[in-house]
Amino acid sequence: MTLVAGIDSSTQSCKVVVRDAETGALVREGRAPHPPGTEVAPEHWWNALQEAIAGAGGLDDVQALSIGAQQHGMVCLDEHGEVVRDALLWNDTRSARAAADLVTELGGPRAWAEAVGSVPVASFTVTKLRWLAEHEPENAARTAAVCLPHDWLTWRLAGAPGIGAITTDRGDASGTGYWSPATGTYRSDLLKLAAGNAPVVPRVLEPTGQAGEAGGVRLAPGTGDNMAAALGVGALPGDVVVSIGTSGTAFAVAETPSRDETGAVAGFADATGRFLPLVCTLNAARVLDAAANVLGVTTAELSDLALRAPAGADGLVLVPYLEGERTPNLPDATGSVHGLRLDNSTPAHFARAAVEGMLCGLADALDALGLDPARVLLIGGGARSEAVRRIAPSVFGRPVLVPQPGEYVADGAARQAAWLLAGSAEPPTWAAGTAELYVADPVPEVRARYAEVAAV
Repeated sequence: MTLVAGIDSSTQSCKVVVRDAETGALVREGRAPHPPGTEVAPEHWWNALQEAIAGAGGLDDVQALSIGAQQHGMVCLDEHGEVVRDALLWNDTRSARAAADLVTELGGPRAWAEAVGSVPVASFTVTKLRWLAEHEPENAARTAAVCLPHDWLTWRLAGAPGIGAITTDRGDASGTGYWSPATGTYRSDLLKLAAGNAPVVPRVLEPTGQAGEAGGVRLAPGTGDNMAAALGVGALPGDVVVSIGTSGTAFAVAETPSRDETGAVAGFADATGRFLPLVCTLNAARVLDAAANVLGVTTAELSDLALRAPAGADGLVLVPYLEGERTPNLPDATGSVHGLRLDNSTPAHFARAAVEGMLCGLADALDALGLDPARVLLIGGGARSEAVRRIAPSVFGRPVLVPQPGEYVADGAARQAAWLLAGSAEPPTWAAGTAELYVADPVPEVRARYAEVAAV
């Protein structure tokens, strides 16, 4: 049996799966936590990776591995490869003003959409570089190279052989704001516009390129978490995936690049040579965690409570902008509760409002893609909630297919590692797991009421 490893270095934790390269069968796995916060020392990721690898039984019998990781995070290195400052993560919104300034300086949203397929918001690396240049000029001056979380981890596994050896892939590069999916090239002018100079950036590998070796283990290019999830769930052109994790995303596999000057749709590349138009919300599964915390219950109990209340929660609406919001672009927004009355002041109504509010935000994201998908696949930690699975079709207005729970980012990374070994034109075909179809009558008044109060 030939084994491959897939790694998911997410905002909250590191997961490692070891799978059979031919069939995809799970052999073993491990995990380790990451510290909380939107500003993290990359060394924490490295330590968690070592712990997760050990928990998965090590890599001695593994032939190849790949890392899928949180997108956009800014990792700055000096000329010796030392980390300059803690990494700013995708959900750090301090660069919102920098994003607005950059959009204006290039000539507006259309100019950015035409240049790199996306209009930058605070999540994007390019905006964090501008923030660094303006607020920490000494650290900016020390920055000789800038890379992303998966780039840095892959480079460390390869022995950190100098900043000129750092690599990335199309998918993760497309989230920086200074690489164009349409042309497949960096926009050094945009990098300079943001940073004031042009630090070294990772070399972009082809989907089956090799990033190096780690103790005889071949290193695949790796990719961003959403791109890896698309591989892991087996998304095909025509599918839309809605992922409910720390962030919420709706994305599709497409054959052509996209440009949305409204900024709602990010025109990313995927990990296969195709494209991945994506809409992201900052507030997803942690909305459920927060609601459970308010009510003093577990998330499983929150799910049970939500299913006891009627659709629409008798007029109670939760707008879940608990960490600001990316789509719509409201980095300074806060959450709010509307329509509270004596008759809906119950734990069940609040639980229902939390689930529906989160799903309404994701339904807006799905609609923003402007597609009529053949399938809507619902994945991520939040999709483990029975209430989410049963309420989603009524809010989305269409059936949803829920694959069996899995570590889809890590699985997609493992599949990419197997692809490196196979050297084939397309990723290896692994047997699809079971999936359950959820169907419910649409309840359009839920979204209508949410839209009414969210616009206040």
